[in-house]
Amino acid sequence: MHEDTHDRGTRPRDAATPDGTASDPHVGRLLDRRYRIGPRIARGGMASVYEAHDIRLDRAVAVKIMHAGLGDATTGDEEFAARFVREARAAAKLSHPNVVSVYDQGEDAGTVFLAMELVPGHTLRDTITKEAPMSPERALAILDPVLSALASAHRAGLVHRDVKPENVLIADDGRIKVADFGLARAVGAETQHTATGGVLIGTVSYLAPELVVDGKADARADVYAAGVILYELLTGHKPHQGESPIAVAYKHVHEDVPAPSAEVPGIPAYVDALVARATTRDRSLRPSDAGVLLHHAHRVTHALHEGVREDADLVADLLPAGTRPAPAEGEEGDDTMPEPMTELWDESSTTRLETMLPPLPPVKRAPPAPPRPDPGAVDPADPGEPGQPRPRRGRRGLALLLVAALVAAIAGGSAYWFGWARYTTTPSVAGLTEAEAVEKIEDAGLEVDYAEAAYSTTVDEGDVIRSDPGPGERILPGDEVALTLSLGEEVHDLPDLRGKTVDEATALLAENKLVVGKTKEAWSERVPEGRVISTDPEFGTKKARDLPVNAVVNLVVSQGRRPLKVGDWVGKSFEEAQATLEDRGLVVEVAGRENSDTIAEGDVISHEPRGGTLFKGDQVAFVVSEGPELIEVPRVFYEPTDEAVAELEDLGFEVEIEHAPVYFTGERAYNTDPPAGTMAPRGSTITLFVV
Repeated sequence: MHEDTHDRGTRPRDAATPDGTASDPHVGRLLDRRYRIGPRIARGGMASVYEAHDIRLDRAVAVKIMHAGLGDATTGDEEFAARFVREARAAAKLSHPNVVSVYDQGEDAGTVFLAMELVPGHTLRDTITKEAPMSPERALAILDPVLSALASAHRAGLVHRDVKPENVLIADDGRIKVADFGLARAVGAETQHTATGGVLIGTVSYLAPELVVDGKADARADVYAAGVILYELLTGHKPHQGESPIAVAYKHVHEDVPAPSAEVPGIPAYVDALVARATTRDRSLRPSDAGVLLHHAHRVTHALHEGVREDADLVADLLPAGTRPAPAEGEEGDDTMPEPMTELWDESSTTRLETMLPPLPPVKRAPPAPPRPDPGAVDPADPGEPGQPRPRRGRRGLALLLVAALVAAIAGGSAYWFGWARYTTTPSVAGLTEAEAVEKIEDAGLEVDYAEAAYSTTVDEGDVIRSDPGPGERILPGDEVALTLSLGEEVHDLPDLRGKTVDEATALLAENKLVVGKTKEAWSERVPEGRVISTDPEFGTKKARDLPVNAVVNLVVSQGRRPLKVGDWVGKSFEEAQATLEDRGLVVEVAGRENSDTIAEGDVISHEPRGGTLFKGDQVAFVVSEGPELIEVPRVFYEPTDEAVAELEDLGFEVEIEHAPVYFTGERAYNTDPPAGTMAPRGSTITLFVV
């Protein structure tokens, strides 16, 4: 076992040097000719995590590098590396908003590594340290995305095996992501309970009892760890503590997780029941996976939001089968509570753990006090008074002793036979083909049955995902072992979401076990506001087929029609107005042309609408100026000067009088400039020459 309390989110430096780089040979290295390794931000029992830069895609990533000697071909542990690679690939298939994404896996000169999503922020351990104990509502809000991530993994056939606050990252923007999917599974997938050196994988404070005893883990072990985290969020400390890892492990097997309300009064009984259900030591009574626990957590969250203080039905439904809630005040108790599950811990288990962990310090005990003398008892060593005969043991007592020994021998033999010897153990068949599994089970003297087939991202279609009872469990010869066969990876085609509302699209994706990713808005002339324009991947394309469970689909949602600005064009060029508005998608119409003494020819006199916005295809009507009105200059030759002036002014002209080249008295008009018959603008000036 190992306690791994490093902080992945706040990017701590190594303590060896001031900047955390000088003592680490990986820092500054270009790994796989792609990842420039930066400062180390976390260190665990089997790997270290570094901030790095992907020079190929120009992005920040986190790179996890396995410690030297684990998976290094030079150490002869190539199978360890092979398992690491297989499980890394399986973890990379997990596509979920609350799972730290795995981008790449590789090996460079004996260095095995994973490239993952970098999540700047802190860990749940920091939040617990600063905020716990916290309200049940806050605790469940934090746990919800953790359970959602685990449920996605469980549906894909992956077990995390190292669920703890240090592996829950909280980004600076509040997103919660679960890290280290794949590594714990890679270590434990084929060795059942050991990795290297016989050390149990997983942090001891969060290990389920069955992992401590026989190293077997399924989704229910993750459920147990999630329940311990919930207890820690509610109380501020772990449920079991001790002077050594083995002492803590012993408590996990022999002691129930206490009710949080015993530490923090006021916590509703149904919250206690949820913790009890998740952390019951009998794994058969736990939720079968994180998805089931998430459902129970939602029920509790709903009750909290509704302000429900007591709900006896919910408590009874959540408590593990065979347990009862504490009696209310004034009620009589019931002595039918189950006994502790001590049968999980036997002598062989203790011996195995003691060989795998540092020994406990010796306990100093005071010497036993001498027995108090009984004045009425006869000391067997005392020969008694002289002449008094010593009592003899009767033959009847000897016979009774022999009978008792015989009964004990028969009882012991029977107990050994009925409790152990008559049983066989189920073989391990996970990962085998159906034919191989059937042959192996029948060779063990057992019968084959079939459970409902299930999807799996790690087991090929038709092969065995798991068996029930699991490998190594005791079973009577001739009993049945149920096989769960793989349907292969569960995939779904992207449904057509175009024209759907966001809620409708989200529900339709959920029906196909897909999730909404990013949503951005765009203008659309055809799709009404609030409805989906398009998706990424695009519906009907190859990329939109055979999507894995929880694949992310991005949506483009309509903002409705784009409003187009009209503007104010009065007094400006009509040609410019027409070109600009038609480029915007509006229709320009000339409603009329008019003379204007103030607006130049070709400019805009007026338009409707003036200003505001329209939509594509809407019309703007213009009145265009033809300039001032033109009037023909009349012939005024030899008219009296006064009459000629009056005639011109009546037509709207301004008149200036000048002498003609031959001038007499100025009483008669001679000609005009512009000459008679010319069209001149109303208001323009006419020069009248007089003689």
